[in-house]
Amino acid sequence: MGSDAPGGDLASRMGVELVEASAKRVVGHMPVAGNTQPYGLLHGGASCVLAETLGSIGSALHAGSDRIAVGIEINATHHRSATSGHITGVATPVHLGGTLASWDIEITDEAGRRVCTSRLTCMLRDAG
Repeated sequence: MGSDAPGGDLASRMGVELVEASAKRVVGHMPVAGNTQPYGLLHGGASCVLAETLGSIGSALHAGSDRIAVGIEINATHHRSATSGHITGVATPVHLGGTLASWDIEITDEAGRRVCTSRLTCMLRDAG
């Protein structure tokens, strides 16, 4: 990854913090404050940043040090709003192959209610 921050510069600016990271599960959280749209609700794009950060980190760990993981597709279904506190994302692999890695990412609020469900696919390629 191009930044010293595990999730990159954007994730760092948005306050994403890693809690757990392996090629089998990645967990992180992010504050709602500072990541809202004009109505004071968590911005849907912020949920996508959290989802892509977690899935990309897991993909990179799966790929190994000689390859990189590049997101090629993300989708997200927003189930409910969040207006305060933190959201937590848990990324689990759907497929860990030699050229593609796909992840399901469940994002919940502090009460454990699902805020967003996302799926990310990353292409794995040589670092050079």
